[in-house]
Amino acid sequence: MSKKGNSYLNMEMLRFTTAGSVDDGKSTLIGRLLYDSKSIFADQLEAVERTSKMKGFEHVDLALLTDGLRAEREQGITIDVAYRYFATPKRKFIIADTPGHIQYTRNMVTGASTANLALILVDARKGIVEQTNRHSFIASLLQIPHIIVCINKMDLVDYSQEVFENIVEEYRKLSLKLDVKDVQFIPISALNGDNVVEKSNNMKWYKGATLMYLLETIHISSDENHIDCRFPVQYVIRPQSQEHHDFRGYAGRIAGGVFRPGDTVKVLPSGFTAKIKEIHSLKDLSLNETVKEAFAPMSVTMTLDADVDVSRGDMLVRENNMPESEQDLDIMVCWMSEKALSIGGKYALKHTTRDVRCVVKDIRYKIDIDTLHRHESDKTIGMNDIGRIHIRTTAPLFFDSYRKNRITGSVILIDEGTNETVGAGMIV
Repeated sequence: MSKKGNSYLNMEMLRFTTAGSVDDGKSTLIGRLLYDSKSIFADQLEAVERTSKMKGFEHVDLALLTDGLRAEREQGITIDVAYRYFATPKRKFIIADTPGHIQYTRNMVTGASTANLALILVDARKGIVEQTNRHSFIASLLQIPHIIVCINKMDLVDYSQEVFENIVEEYRKLSLKLDVKDVQFIPISALNGDNVVEKSNNMKWYKGATLMYLLETIHISSDENHIDCRFPVQYVIRPQSQEHHDFRGYAGRIAGGVFRPGDTVKVLPSGFTAKIKEIHSLKDLSLNETVKEAFAPMSVTMTLDADVDVSRGDMLVRENNMPESEQDLDIMVCWMSEKALSIGGKYALKHTTRDVRCVVKDIRYKIDIDTLHRHESDKTIGMNDIGRIHIRTTAPLFFDSYRKNRITGSVILIDEGTNETVGAGMIV
């Protein structure tokens, strides 16, 4: 592979989610990012231009680049999670374009669960609305490290600095109620491209960066937990080739910490210890390339210097830095099924690479996503509701709190009868 191709593979990936109320211009903003960064094909642009003319628009409707579902185009709203991929010379990006309606809360949770950053759109004419509260709460609940509040449609308020500053002040008050670490604000016009990729000549009072500059430069490498070593084993590799007949490796994605050859690790749940012999990069399928250290979120294969029993669902950790181990857990759950969650309900549970079963012992409270109030008397959790529940698993899980580690602190609940994912949970 050429040096150019290799550097492209090694480029840092930023995953970000977008959220906004109906008609805040979210799809237009994503279309503008793709268009101005030259990340769309000529035939895509021609199709959008044709459709825009058919609709009688004088301008190119960039929202058509992202509103791919026919139902969305007809209604003018986003109803599903659409993943978009693009790259600049500095970074690769995956956008989760998520819906803003309350009836699609589950879609937003799905799209935002792995995001480094959330783009929250606010209509400059309307300011902070209930949907802004909801999206910000979900971003906070999912511990998304960075939030960029894009105050859109500044062209419709005459690019007013006062309007922008009033909305910033109001959002700062909201963020005090939430667990939000890093918030930045940008005044934009997605329709005209102000402060999206290029600096706006209409808002010279704004001295900050453009949205694209922030997306390319925001520091995300420290977002991962590089302190607590966690390696859930996904697959045991035993090649049948003559060359590797005695090879036994453990493949998976590192969930936390830094691992190096020579480190002593403990295997959970057995408690056996061994030293890491080699760490192989999964980019090299021949198992010839080894690395000197591996860290989250790298996918690797490790070999050990002792023949200890390790299986899928086990976890490699450090002896002096152990995860918690419990069968009784409190989790914040976003419910995704039309069939309501009920006390006594039994579900399959997936946690990292481990599969167990669980029973719901109690519903502590439900959250009103609009007001952020807890309703302890309301024990009904239906589709798109978020609440705190207590569960008991059939075997102990090795976990950290979601606040500490988003991978080892999350679970999904599955209906065993239909194999449908019914809940996404964050361990409190």
